[in-house]
Amino acid sequence: MWRETAVRRARVRGCLLGGAIGDALGNPVEFLSLDAIRRAHGERGVTGMVPDADGVTGRITDDTQMTLFTAEGLIRAHARAIGKGIGGGETACLHHAYRRWLDTQNHPSPPARGGSDHVRTGWLRTQPLLYARRAPGNACLTGVAAGHVPSPHGPLETGPVNPHSKGCGTVMRSAPFGLTGMPADQAFDLAARCAQITHGHPTAALASGAFAASVAHLLDGDSGHGAVLRAMELLRRRPGHEETTAALRAAVDLAAEGRPSAEKVESLGAGWVAEEALAIAVYCLLATASVEEALLLSVNHSGDSDSTGSLCGNLLGALFGDVRLPPEWLLLTEGRTMIAELADDFSLQFEYGEIRPGVPVHSNERYPGC
Repeated sequence: MWRETAVRRARVRGCLLGGAIGDALGNPVEFLSLDAIRRAHGERGVTGMVPDADGVTGRITDDTQMTLFTAEGLIRAHARAIGKGIGGGETACLHHAYRRWLDTQNHPSPPARGGSDHVRTGWLRTQPLLYARRAPGNACLTGVAAGHVPSPHGPLETGPVNPHSKGCGTVMRSAPFGLTGMPADQAFDLAARCAQITHGHPTAALASGAFAASVAHLLDGDSGHGAVLRAMELLRRRPGHEETTAALRAAVDLAAEGRPSAEKVESLGAGWVAEEALAIAVYCLLATASVEEALLLSVNHSGDSDSTGSLCGNLLGALFGDVRLPPEWLLLTEGRTMIAELADDFSLQFEYGEIRPGVPVHSNERYPGC
């Protein structure tokens, strides 16, 4: 039992830290074509952490920011369910969490707590390094501001907020849904519903669900191939799955075709939309022999390199745990101590319902119930 718990905690840490590493690797080359990347960094492209346009190495982006607030929102939803005996409020709690993220985009530093506004509470919103705009997607900004809280029940249909948007801003923040320990089908549904806080297109929701389910299967000890194929089985049961299923099937088939390459990555798309970003991450996970090779493959392409790197890092970390993450890249990743602390709090909350011995999380100012 102890060993199983330790492995799961390592995978939670690995997932969040791995995502941040991939995000930081891809950040400096996002928006660059593959040819431009190779001109700047050599035929192999980037082979490690490089400075961004501001000369900063290891900087995370909105992908990691929103992933952290997803994790925090899930902690607080669980605290609410335990402390007040009120379940089923996850979508509202996640919307509150994304409002805290939106604060980090609209203020230069943590704003003072506003009277009775319970949304502006907790530990994560006080972290100064999160108060920075790192090219957030417009759908995420406008979607959170719109105030839509998806229904936790009923059929998953086109959402009213940004109904035509299927950008990868949904899938890139959804790994924590797969880390809670809930069954994969439940993680799928919750991630898909919470995607509609900002993006109404069904593919944005279904790609997020498939990603969360993949993470859940990896957390339970499945192989990379097994986790993806089982997530695809869940995906195929949902109406409107065809676009996401086709993208994932192309990634799985391509991974079986021999030596990986950037050109093969580019055949799957650029990663700006949800199903393409997920397909690229899955291809890089399945086609490579090492964590380093997978991460570098996931960012060396013409497109949304930080998002595909982040997704691939989430999957790799959930598969191998934090001990397999490249230490030299981890040391350079912005906020790694904060991310690891949040990951440990997340594990403790979902294992024991508390993050300090004898102190229920809902009574703790770090994560007051939402």
